[in-house]
Amino acid sequence: MTQTVLVTGSNRGIGLEMSRQYAQEGWNVLACCRNPQQANELKRIADSFSSRVTLHQLDVAHADQIRALANELKGQSIDILVNNAGLRGLSENFGEADESVWMDVLKVNTIAPLKVVEALVENVARSREKVIATVSSDMGSIHKNVGGRDYIYRSSKAAVNAVMKTLSIDLKDLKIIVVMVHPGWVQTDMGGRGAPLSVQESVKGMRTVLASLKLKNTGRFYAYDGREIPW
Repeated sequence: MTQTVLVTGSNRGIGLEMSRQYAQEGWNVLACCRNPQQANELKRIADSFSSRVTLHQLDVAHADQIRALANELKGQSIDILVNNAGLRGLSENFGEADESVWMDVLKVNTIAPLKVVEALVENVARSREKVIATVSSDMGSIHKNVGGRDYIYRSSKAAVNAVMKTLSIDLKDLKIIVVMVHPGWVQTDMGGRGAPLSVQESVKGMRTVLASLKLKNTGRFYAYDGREIPW
């Protein structure tokens, strides 16, 4: 049976490359993004792989769109659900954090991943692999925070790590594996062209991590190269 992956934020960067690589490996890809009609590169990938890649509208900040996607995919097995959609916010010093920006980032980076899982948990539970992966960041590690600054982004990723750790406990009876993955500092719009890691290398590493998971790994935080990251 062909396996299926769902990727949010699939129109660019890590999500786009993840959709491409899984399709190349023969998976069915449910590629979700805010504006599928404007996602030209994603549409080219979908055209290249015929019916293997399907595009779905999803702005994770809107609960009605999450519900609509769940209705659209009712009965569909999802082997790996990748919560990839996210916002960087602004890089700010002490005294510069804008409350309205902070709330927007928390909504997308922290609250939305849980709401997506709540809507699609039955799809994951009926699959063979039963994996939920949230793209986090080592900037969400309290242990590794030695640089300060970036209050908005750091707090949103630390919070989603806590949410996913809790989720791993609540879904364990369903034999669903929940992990967080750090993609590294990647050459994307968010990471910048000066980043040391190509998006292809990052995604290949994360896919290797996800392919090796067992139920005993649930609730853990991994880097793209397989290293476990301290909280």
